[in-house]
Amino acid sequence: MDFQLTDEQLDIQSAARELARSFPDEYWAARDSQNEFPWEFYNAFAEGGWLGIAIPEDYGGGGMGIFEASLLLEEIAASGAGMNGCSPMHLTIFGLNTIVKHGSEELRREVLPAAADGSLHVCFGVTEPDAGTDTTRISTFATRVEGGYVLNGRKVWITKAEQSQKMVLIARTTKREDVTRSTDGMSLFLIDLDTEHIQLNAIPKMGRNAVASYEVAIDNYFVPDSALVGEEGQGFKYLLDGLNPERILLAHEALGIGRAALESASQYAQDRVVFGRPIGQNQGIAFPLAQAAIKLDAAELMARQAAWRYDQGLSCGKEANMAKWLCADAGFEAADSAVQTHGGMGYAKEYNVERYFRESRLLRLAPVSQEMVLNYVSNHVLDLPKSY
Repeated sequence: MDFQLTDEQLDIQSAARELARSFPDEYWAARDSQNEFPWEFYNAFAEGGWLGIAIPEDYGGGGMGIFEASLLLEEIAASGAGMNGCSPMHLTIFGLNTIVKHGSEELRREVLPAAADGSLHVCFGVTEPDAGTDTTRISTFATRVEGGYVLNGRKVWITKAEQSQKMVLIARTTKREDVTRSTDGMSLFLIDLDTEHIQLNAIPKMGRNAVASYEVAIDNYFVPDSALVGEEGQGFKYLLDGLNPERILLAHEALGIGRAALESASQYAQDRVVFGRPIGQNQGIAFPLAQAAIKLDAAELMARQAAWRYDQGLSCGKEANMAKWLCADAGFEAADSAVQTHGGMGYAKEYNVERYFRESRLLRLAPVSQEMVLNYVSNHVLDLPKSY
């Protein structure tokens, strides 16, 4: 087993690190506190050709895999950008993966080149207020009419909706009670965000405030047959081609935030002198940071394996979920230790670790909670009875 990255992958890491670190912590603190989308950052990565890293070359992308995309996003997060830097672009990677795999040739030609060059923003509409993580209970419905469908429903926690021109949307086309399996009867659509029929409301939240999340209301919105992705009723199956990459990518983002926090805390522990000695000389400070480093490195191995398995076309549900769980916990522990290392100043915005802490906490909830990962492992890995 070869754990060494290829020269190309090392080049990706190096180039992404250099560009991401040209945007300092002060930039991200300002964007976060002012609730401003990081357009300068987004445009710099668009001009560098990074946005389409996992889109096939035939459609203007880089033609690389989720592994390489994970390296990119980890470096962005580790630069201090955190989730505010990753969220503007990771939807282009995993959200459009369903279009790459299941969209018509016409749809790919229409959407993928524009997404790769940064001119098209796409959001991902899955979660609903009354369904939560139980996607089979979504109530957004697409009623079949002549020439297309009429959409009605509600979505919540839709990242970057206001900046997006299109949404990848999952909706029921057959009622849950009328299907044999609860995962049947759902269809995937790529729709225009038409403000005449779609209302957006931003959700005030704890962190990642440079990239807003929205409640989305869809009322009597007609979309043509061409908006359907793949076959009607197969949407949940298609959705899985986005969910596993999402968990793998966000696992690497959690690693990156943890490494940013650890870097900041280690520097502070060397520079801060109390009682005539650097505080990092005290084991009460040093050991939690050392433990955080160990857990980050261990979690990285699972995340790398999950990305590799996905790109090889192997089953990776177990690995993707485990990677997300391990990385989210390791990243949060590193951020928490960084705040503790800074003492009272860790609670102040001046040192940025409070921002890392807030963003690392999000990754224990999204894109799937730690508890739901444990449910998955209990049921699908250990063959224990389903608990929900």
